[in-house]
Amino acid sequence: MRIAYLECFAGISGDMFLGALLDAGVSADVLHTAVKALDLDAALSIERADRSGISATKVHVLEGGKLAEEAGHTYGHSHEHRHDHDDQHAHSHSHSYSHSHEYHHSHSHGRSLTAIRKLIEAAQLAEPVKRTAIQAFELLGASEAKIHNVDIEKIHFHEVGAVDAIVDIVAASAGIHALGADAWYCSPLNVGGGMVDCAHGRFPVPAPATADLLRGFPTYSAHVQQELITPTGAALLRALSPAFQAQPAMRVEKIGYGAGSRNPKDFPNVLRLSVGESAEATVSSVAILETAIDDLSPQILAHVAERALALGALDVMSTAVQMKKGRLGTLVTILAEDAMVPALEDLLLRETSTLGVRIHHERRSCLERTHVAVETPYGPIRMKLGLRAGEILNAAPEFEDCRTAAETHAVPVKLVQQMAVAAYQSNQSNKGDGRAR
Repeated sequence: MRIAYLECFAGISGDMFLGALLDAGVSADVLHTAVKALDLDAALSIERADRSGISATKVHVLEGGKLAEEAGHTYGHSHEHRHDHDDQHAHSHSHSYSHSHEYHHSHSHGRSLTAIRKLIEAAQLAEPVKRTAIQAFELLGASEAKIHNVDIEKIHFHEVGAVDAIVDIVAASAGIHALGADAWYCSPLNVGGGMVDCAHGRFPVPAPATADLLRGFPTYSAHVQQELITPTGAALLRALSPAFQAQPAMRVEKIGYGAGSRNPKDFPNVLRLSVGESAEATVSSVAILETAIDDLSPQILAHVAERALALGALDVMSTAVQMKKGRLGTLVTILAEDAMVPALEDLLLRETSTLGVRIHHERRSCLERTHVAVETPYGPIRMKLGLRAGEILNAAPEFEDCRTAAETHAVPVKLVQQMAVAAYQSNQSNKGDGRAR
């Protein structure tokens, strides 16, 4: 199983996440294509940076050829009117001008959640990428709405609705899906320290919206008196919904470092991303949650399935069944790791009409999984391989890669799939056997 592990000892922001994804092997073309699809006159600038002796990838967002955080000043600040820096790709703390007289602009410059959702939905992006990006903004909007006691659709994002934040979230979503990890894990989160100036006074770090997004996540404060986790970073983490623990047993293949803009002495301002294969035994246990429902709208059932996957379910299945009194119903089955069971149980009880959920465990035997990339006339496509004792038993092209390539080149998805399989078989024939290489 391909897994990814985030180490947030220096917090996390959108630009740090992008840098880590690139450094861990995600193609820059994936991110450039996602940004171009937004049609915001935006682009990414990618460079190497040194952070306390650590070489990392630094990503800047350009708007109209200029740094977006500079071009975006006319948006003013978020609803929190933060006088500290809302993003780790914002200005250095050493700037000399005061925010107090520059950011009293009207909120009319902000983008509403509805506008951001329409912008993303209209973009030529794969559906999973759109869903992840929209979910991140919806989570952020829900936190802002709760803090300010207003309807979520009346929230107008300012810094997080500006071009650089939209690009960060959408490009990160594209990178997440391109990485192809089957499971995400994360260390406890260093939120930093100090105070942040908001519209209604000074708040301790993390600021209110960030603090709300981090509810339930393991956090701590250490090393520096600066804000280390931004609303953008927190929203991406909440949408990603990783399991928080020490690094799981894994064979690390790639390590990526994403740089923030700050460079404190003796404290590397980087996000580390490790990607590899699970080193756990291939025979394991899986939790199964089941409930049969005969009085619920199919629209709600579809929503529940989507939310379950977003919460970390391994799979969600719906089966037509005949229930008592001859009623036709739906059996909802969710597969999950033990850590995800409480959240998924709560989802079924809250969002459906069921009066109970069956939960049990079953033994499962899994093939080891890995990916190899093959070159096709439509660009590189990842092949997902299933192995046992080093022998390849299954090989299939990643559907999202094929769909993205098909959309880019205006060809049928099945043609891209066929080309990927043919390229893989040709490579295997040249190697002479079916062993993993």
